[in-house]
Amino acid sequence: MTINLKTCTEKELWEYVAVHLKKRGIDTILVGGAVVSIYSKGAYHSGDLDFVKASMFVTKLEESMSEIGFKKHGRHYIHPDCKHLFVEFPGGPPLGIGEDNTIVPDEVEVKGTVIKILSPTDCVKDRLASYIHFKAPEGLDQAVLVAKNQDVNLTSIKKWCKNERADWAFDDFLTLLKKH
Repeated sequence: MTINLKTCTEKELWEYVAVHLKKRGIDTILVGGAVVSIYSKGAYHSGDLDFVKASMFVTKLEESMSEIGFKKHGRHYIHPDCKHLFVEFPGGPPLGIGEDNTIVPDEVEVKGTVIKILSPTDCVKDRLASYIHFKAPEGLDQAVLVAKNQDVNLTSIKKWCKNERADWAFDDFLTLLKKH
């Protein structure tokens, strides 16, 4: 699988990196702003891709990333031809959003390889977590972008907000969603 690293989208880079890592025995889940970019059909651009490792026992990550030209600089992996995006591996496992550590990612098949990404509903929760816990209004805007472009489970999102003791965040989300 090859891509043009100078012009690739978040989706193209995700598929390229995730498929390569999976073939090296490293299972990952795409989270964060790149998921918003993918689910909003490019209406939002993140600038980075955050992968959570599905296992605590990952070895040879740096070596595997180097095989496709990414070099580690601090906590980021940077490719000299891909100046508009970089890759990061924050935290994990387990994958969690707020107090919920029972997240089951969606699986996508790319050229015969199954890779993982937050579901649209969990992406909305993730963005709302940023809005709730960091008072980041852009998190609310990103949650709405995803919900406008994807089928999401509003009942699940409402329940999650209630469990986070943030019913107000669901109300804000629903109000903004209805305006669009």
